Amino acid sequence: MMMSGFFRFGVWQNFFRAWRSGYSGNLEGEGFTLGGVYVVGAGRQGVLLEHREKEFGDKVSLPSVLEAAEKIKPQAS
Repeated sequence: MMMSGFFRFGVWQNFFRAWRSGYSGNLEGEGFTLGGVYVVGAGRQGVLLEHREKEFGDKVSLPSVLEAAEKIKPQAS
C-alpha cells in the first residue's frame, strides 16, 4: 500500500477508532505490512475462516472467529 494507504479515508477512520478506545501501540516496525487471521481445521477440514486486511486497521469479526473455531472437529487417530 505504501503512501497510498496513508491517504485512504478508511485508514484514518480505523486510526481514530483505535485511538478513542484507548489503544496505544509503540508504532515501531515496518508499518507497511497488512495482516490477517486464519482458522484452520484439523485434518482435511482445511481453512474455516480467512480474513485479510484490505487496509490498515481492518478488524476481523470476533463472532466469526468463534463460530469458525467451534466448527473444528477433532482428528481421529
